[in-house]
Amino acid sequence: MFEDLLKDAVDFALSLGANYAEARYQKDVLESIVMKNGVPEVSVTSTDKGIAIRVLVGNSLGFSSTSRLNKASIRKIVKDSISMARAASKIVLQGVSMSDAKVCRGIVKIKPRIKWDSVDLEDKIEYLRDVDRNIVEVSEKMGVKLPSRLLTLEKWDLEKHVLNSDGADVIHIVPRTIFSFLLTLYHPQHGVLQRHIELGESRGWEAVEKWNLVESLKEETENLGNVLIKGVEPPNEEVDVVVGSEVVGLICHESAGHPGEADRVLGREAAQAGETYIKPSMIGTKIGSDLVTVVDDPRIPGSFGYYLYDEEGVEARERVLIEKGLIKELLHNRETAKIFNVESNGSSRASRYDREPIVRMANTYMRPGDYSFQELLEDIKIGVYIKTNQEWNIDDKRWNQRYVGVEAYKIVNGEICEPVRNPVLEITTKEFYSSIDSVGKKISFRAGYCGKGDPMQAIPVWFGGPDVRLRKVRIGRRLT
Repeated sequence: MFEDLLKDAVDFALSLGANYAEARYQKDVLESIVMKNGVPEVSVTSTDKGIAIRVLVGNSLGFSSTSRLNKASIRKIVKDSISMARAASKIVLQGVSMSDAKVCRGIVKIKPRIKWDSVDLEDKIEYLRDVDRNIVEVSEKMGVKLPSRLLTLEKWDLEKHVLNSDGADVIHIVPRTIFSFLLTLYHPQHGVLQRHIELGESRGWEAVEKWNLVESLKEETENLGNVLIKGVEPPNEEVDVVVGSEVVGLICHESAGHPGEADRVLGREAAQAGETYIKPSMIGTKIGSDLVTVVDDPRIPGSFGYYLYDEEGVEARERVLIEKGLIKELLHNRETAKIFNVESNGSSRASRYDREPIVRMANTYMRPGDYSFQELLEDIKIGVYIKTNQEWNIDDKRWNQRYVGVEAYKIVNGEICEPVRNPVLEITTKEFYSSIDSVGKKISFRAGYCGKGDPMQAIPVWFGGPDVRLRKVRIGRRLT
């Protein structure tokens, strides 16, 4: 993977006066199949590849990239990076430096059990047709229309090689398989309901077999149809609430992961992705109940956000963002680690070859507890179970947040009863984590793309967690 060009780039940068030099080759191959309302719309393959250079000269960083993979082009972007850093060093008020870190040498290569290309294109399209036929059949039996159905099946193959002047030499070869669907349900007396799901894993076609999309989406469609037709209003009074794994994972990502990005704590994301309620002095501050531990871990086998070494060659590890209700640590690259006088925890990521690596999450989730699902329900007299999510928003500081359930049910005397339509959980970050009094033992994950930076970088992540129980929460209702 152009190792000679990477080595030459690092050596050339050092010869021009760089204190630190980093060269990264990255190739992303994306194949997408899109079906709309049972009709194949798109089947396309795209390849994006190139080399990026990042240098530290004096107290400033410079970054440049090119898709021209030859020595002359690479040396040109090295010179551009050096010039950029020197120009910046004349105007910066506070310089940049990199923390000491144990950088690694290693190769990470995931071998799919079933290669994507071993399944014919027509077979993939027929598979999506089968999924579509089945959800239409289910909806027709219920008397519900599906005016819009968008199914997408994708392969995303990643090749990445990082070298730097501190001795890092790491390679990742990772295949990803992705499925998403956007489904709109309509009933003339009950209105519209919409559902979006995204699944993604670092595996081959075997991921599609594991997901069993025909049966799982039939069940999903039936459940949504029941909510649309039979859904009642949520209770007006304060009730106990069981929040489903899907919603818990999203909340952990938005109100623990993003606030815990060290560059955001330093104010660097304020103009793009927002601010954070966390201040440097808040490490060790109580934010939730003793049952709440939220972590971010890139090393989960098969995960959508999987990697073992970051873009600076630092080995990935579990990052404990909240431990037993206390804010524990931030996500760091080597630059922010130097400022906070800690070690980098391997959080430097870039979405493409032409994007600068920044502090990012990978797989953020709440650790499971000891309760079965039935045990979470058993002493609830009146409550709501918000299983899945259709809409959410959160303020710039990641403090005030709002989630609208799509599949939800009333709980009466410890039993799941009739569906509830459009329940709204509107709560602060501290209220959410502090209200948790029981945590389920079963954990699950959803895939997604985390957005951050300028220009925007959408990077693959997992959201995860168990079901949790909140005590005495007021549930609102979204007007349709």
